This record gives sequence, C-alpha cells and structure tokens, in this order.
Amino acid sequence: MRRSRNSHTPPTRTASARTVAYDTIRAVSESDAYANLLLPTLIARAGLDTADAALATELTYGTLRKQGTYDAMIALAANREVSLIDPPVLDALRLGVHQLLSTRIASHAAVNESVSLVRREGGASAAGFANAVLRRISLDTPGEWAARVSDAARSEDERIGVTRSHPVWIVRAFRRALAAEGRADELDALLLADNEAPGVTMAALPGVADAPQGKTATRYSPIGFQLGGGDPDAVVTGSGGGLRVQDEGSQLVALALTRVTPVGADERWLDLCAGPGGKTAILAAEAVSHGATIDANEVIPARAGLVRRAVVAVPLDVNVAEEDGRAFATEHAGEYDRVLVDAPCTGLGALRRRPEARWRKSSSDVADLVDVQRDLVDAGLRALAPGGILAYVTCSPHLAETVGVMADVRRDWADKIEELDARAALNAVAREPLDLPVPSDGSGRAQLWPHRHGTDAMFLTLLRRR
Repeated sequence: MRRSRNSHTPPTRTASARTVAYDTIRAVSESDAYANLLLPTLIARAGLDTADAALATELTYGTLRKQGTYDAMIALAANREVSLIDPPVLDALRLGVHQLLSTRIASHAAVNESVSLVRREGGASAAGFANAVLRRISLDTPGEWAARVSDAARSEDERIGVTRSHPVWIVRAFRRALAAEGRADELDALLLADNEAPGVTMAALPGVADAPQGKTATRYSPIGFQLGGGDPDAVVTGSGGGLRVQDEGSQLVALALTRVTPVGADERWLDLCAGPGGKTAILAAEAVSHGATIDANEVIPARAGLVRRAVVAVPLDVNVAEEDGRAFATEHAGEYDRVLVDAPCTGLGALRRRPEARWRKSSSDVADLVDVQRDLVDAGLRALAPGGILAYVTCSPHLAETVGVMADVRRDWADKIEELDARAALNAVAREPLDLPVPSDGSGRAQLWPHRHGTDAMFLTLLRRR
C-alpha cells in the first residue's frame, strides 16, 4: 500500500540538512566520530538556519537511534545482508528509510535526495540499487515493515532487539539489571525511552549562578532546570560557565557525595576520573560554600582541558592533573576526605543522548572495562583518609559494571570499608522522592533510569573507609 504524505519542508531547504546529517552519520560509521561533537560543527560550517539545524539534528539522531531496525528492513527490501552493502550506500539508505518511515518528509523527496547522496558516493550503479531499495520500502506503511522484521526474527530477544533497535546483548543486560530490582517487566519502557530524544537539561552551579527566570525546574535536582528551547551554548557562554548543560542524574550523584554527611573543616576532595568536568564543576562549587578544596585528575590531555574549562566560573583554584588515576591515588594515599570515581564504562545508560554507542560497543568490551573500574575504585579508596567517603559512579546499569565491581571491592576491602545508603543520600538532596527500590541483595546501591526518572541510567554506591 502506497502512503501519501504532505511535506512541510521545501526540497531546496532539506537538501543541505540531509547532507549535513549524512556526513555526520558517515563519520560516525567510518571514523568512530561522536555525533554530539561533530554535528554542531558541520551545522555551523554549512550555515544552516535554526529550522535546518533542527532538521539535520533530528535526521542524524533519529537515524542512529533506529539503525538496527532500519538495517533489518533494508536487508529484507534488498534481499541481502547489510554487511554486503557498501558502507556509504548503507548509511544513505538508513537516512532514507528514516525519512520514509519516521518523518513527514514526502516520499519522493526522501527517495530522490537519498539516491543523490548515493550517486555522489558510489556512482550510477549504486544509485540505481539505492533507488530500488527505497522505492520498495516506500510501498508499505511503517506498521507493515515493523511486523515484517518482527516476524523474521529468530528468537524473542532478537525480535525485541530489532523492533526496539538495540543489540541483543544490551537487551539481555538491561533485562538482568531490571530483574535485580524485581522490575524486569519494565524492559520495553526502558528501550522505548532510549529511542526518545531527551530535552536539554541544565545545571546552575550552586553559589555561582541562578537559573534564569521563567525556566522550569527539574523534577529532582535542586540545581537543575529545563532549557525549553533556544541555544544552550549561548546560555552557557552568557553565564560565564555558571550555567551548563548537564543530565539531571549527573547532578544528583555529584550532590549526593558532597551532602551525604556534614562537611568538616578544611576537607580535601578529589575527582579521580574528571573528564569532561561536569561533575567536577558541581563539586568545586560545593567546595567553595563549605570551605573545602578540590583536586581533579584526568588521564587524557584533551579531556583534562575540558575539565579546566568546566570549572572556570568557580572562584576556586582547582588543580587538574593528567595522570593515570591509579598512579595518582598511590602518590596521594590517605589525603582526601571525599573521592569521586566516575569510571570509564560502556555508557549504556546514556543511549538516548549518544545513540551510536549501542552500535559501537560489544559484550566483549565489558570485561576490560570492569578491570579498569575495579582498579580505579581500589585506587580511590587508597586515596581516602580514615572516615573519608568514596562515590562510585557509572553511566551504565550493566550488572558487571555495577554489582560485580562492588562485590569484588567488598571482598578485597572486607572490614576496611562500610557501605552507606546511596538511595537515602539521593533522596536527601532531591526535590521530591525518587522511586529507588531496594535491590534483591539488600545493598545500599542506587540506580537511576531513563524511563523511570527521566535521567541517564546513573549508578551510585557510597563507601566510607574505616
């Protein structure tokens, strides 16, 4: 059945937006580029107006989020595995399918412009192939194609993965993490939340800046607000850095560390894995109000530079070292009263904001990351003075990166640490109570969720050194 569509976007306007989206998607596929970093640069270079920029953004992120579903549709329409399609052609097909099935762009415009992109990359023969595939897909409704790929799945997990555009290993990891809270039935809600574009959430650094008048406060974070439109970069620049883009979950876990217990005199704090510096900025602002000092460490020089820029608005000298966190902690053993270990992780908790991460990681990556996470927590504990508190944070709900790491740490440190109640710490700083069920093992850990809290899936454990 052919669908009729009315486009509200003239073809002459959409062409440049499509090109920017395509070039971003190609860079993500070919060079492991980060869409959130590259896309604004390409938009500015192309001189897109506000409407074009919004269209390029929607096309880019929409295509990346639903890539798994679109690949399954392309494979059926082309009668070949997508691995056999030249990557530049495949990326143009993904972009074309997104326009056909998930936007109000007219079918003929979506097909013609996508075929033009293919012709630019692969010549007339590739363009003919792309034209045939896209016209085949344009004949049926989104619902018919969704049913078709669902019916072609070889297992229930594959069906869920292909219809919700998540790799099967992530589907299974999410199910296990939710089951640990007795809420495995929320899996579909979580996957759907990952495929929704999040609004722009910002933080007003406490004691440094106030949220602009008329902005809606975040539901939970006492320092957060919703931008609700406009250019966030302009807001950040205009505030001198006192206002910054930051997920509400990140705000909450940073505040939980600074406010879990009263701050003593002359406390020293450390952000051990500080890049890109969002949490460091909150810690630094909090340190000012309590008379504490803070150091930061980030092993990657470019990210260390981001940390320095993140704290520029805070009237405090923040020393930013560029060392391996394990070495830094050894050099400063027993010196700090509060330590944040926001360890490198799979990033599965931020798929709604960085959708390409789901296609970039694999289950085989987890073990190496867990080793690093365990080492960094161990290092952070060594950096604590007696009575000091460590916050272990990951933007991932994967049980190996959360529960598994903590199980190893408790075994290795046994009677040298005690676990604090992270759920109570979060609720103590939140504007309203968070829905944080007690996990099946009865531990004090806390897990935030996109579908439940509207935040990234931030994990938090608080440990005090005896």
